[in-house]
Amino acid sequence: MPIVNFVNENKSIEVKNGTSLARAARNVGIYLETPCNGAGSCGKCKVKVNDINSVKLIQSIKKPTAVETAQGIVLACHSLVVADVSVYTLVDNNKSETMQILSNGETRSFDTEPSYFKEYKNGKTYVCNESGLLGDEADDTTDKNYGIVIDIGTTTLVASLIDCLSGEELCSVSALNPQCKYAQDVVSRINYADNDINGLYELYSCEIKEFNKMINKLCKNIGIEHKYIYEVVYSGNTTMLHLATNTNPHTLGKYPYTSAIKGGEYITAEKSGLNISHYGRVYLPPIISAYVGADITSGALACNIENLKGNTLFIDIGTNGEMILSSNGRMTATSTAAGPAFEGMNISFGMRAENGAVEYFEITDDFDIIIKTIGNATPIGICGSGLFDITAELVRVGIIENNGKIIKPNKSNLPNKLKQRIQLYNEKPAFKIADNVYITQFDIRQIQLAKAAVKAGIDTMLKITDTNIEEINRVIIAGSFGYHLSRKSLVNIGVIEQRLKERIDFAGNTSKTGGIIFLLNVNARKKMKSAVKQITAIDLSEINSFEEIFIKNINF
Repeated sequence: MPIVNFVNENKSIEVKNGTSLARAARNVGIYLETPCNGAGSCGKCKVKVNDINSVKLIQSIKKPTAVETAQGIVLACHSLVVADVSVYTLVDNNKSETMQILSNGETRSFDTEPSYFKEYKNGKTYVCNESGLLGDEADDTTDKNYGIVIDIGTTTLVASLIDCLSGEELCSVSALNPQCKYAQDVVSRINYADNDINGLYELYSCEIKEFNKMINKLCKNIGIEHKYIYEVVYSGNTTMLHLATNTNPHTLGKYPYTSAIKGGEYITAEKSGLNISHYGRVYLPPIISAYVGADITSGALACNIENLKGNTLFIDIGTNGEMILSSNGRMTATSTAAGPAFEGMNISFGMRAENGAVEYFEITDDFDIIIKTIGNATPIGICGSGLFDITAELVRVGIIENNGKIIKPNKSNLPNKLKQRIQLYNEKPAFKIADNVYITQFDIRQIQLAKAAVKAGIDTMLKITDTNIEEINRVIIAGSFGYHLSRKSLVNIGVIEQRLKERIDFAGNTSKTGGIIFLLNVNARKKMKSAVKQITAIDLSEINSFEEIFIKNINF
């Protein structure tokens, strides 16, 4: 059997003839980023081989350029091993230190009423919760009662350590969701968990390993012992909760799209795999539907949506566009598959919010280009907020036409300083953002589809509830990604209509802040479990007019 030697990773593995380089890497513990789940459509898993004849290349959608192929650069997911081969990985696939991950968000006032409490008597501390006595601890430990909230995003993770006696947030850490290296969006993760050998366990185990690393870091930062962490709240979408609890999500991917987890329930510490007190447990907030998850329930709780007067539109923009329309507390919810484009995936020069990512783009009145990158580093790619800005600005000045086409330079009245940036990249129309960074016609089409999906979800919900757009009193944009967007870009790209521009507020990471309320207030759990049952969940796949509304929203 051929041997694959990952030279700069100092790892080797013997594989069966016909094994992909991506699978060989994964089997030896090297997690190449494959957000398209091996479909060959994202181009993110490029590696360099010493001999191109040692692999059999499968036709892929986003194949390397002829120059790259001549240099031995191939897609790991579409390169099958047929002989001994030396491989060089091209990026640091375990880097997350420079990622820009938002951990703060809006919250409401609430009383601290934790579910775990202690009583010291006769030299022992008795640990209890609403179920009764759980056990005892030596000495007086009544001042040690901690909990953790983990915001499980599709792309990122945020964990916060909370003092359950004072309600104080002591420390917060963040990381990349390691499942991204297997599949980027929820649909591909559902498929991977259900169809790949050991897929579910791989997704579950890599995440629990990351959770425990984050817990270790939190405990070390504050100087507490794991055994005094009694409760953890998982706040994430429905698919993320399935994978974090080792529950097969296959019913989420097949009609009638049902969830095996309902939320409002607990998992023991032992079953969860978390390094916390053996008296501890994990709480899963109530789930609204298969595609409107506990993160949206947490967001509704944090923003006090059920008590706001008038009409409130709450949107979490990301790989899933999850949203709630509340009319004086009467809530309707839906979710639309925006895909990973908004977060920079499946985009030619797309990347996560790391150093060198273009996060801000502006064309001035004099047609000069202003670019800001994370870390003020040399531009090497584009993250989600930059992608929004770039598309919105190019639409505004007419470089991108309403139908999404990049205008031909000879048919434009634009000044030369902009015309000269309209170039060919891989023989396709593109706009040059910076040296070796472009936005292509293909990328713009991906943005169009994602934008249309979110806007069509909003329009469909308004239509079903018979709500006029003018009747919306406020638009709350939630989530880490949404927080970095601007009102101008949201309007110019067409996600939010111009007339609502001044009604937009950015709430930040409400999945985490709502999770903190769930952790610290047992009554909030009861109230939201009851409230979720009253929410009308709309399945857009069952709405006959959705496709028509979607097509109507394709144009900018």
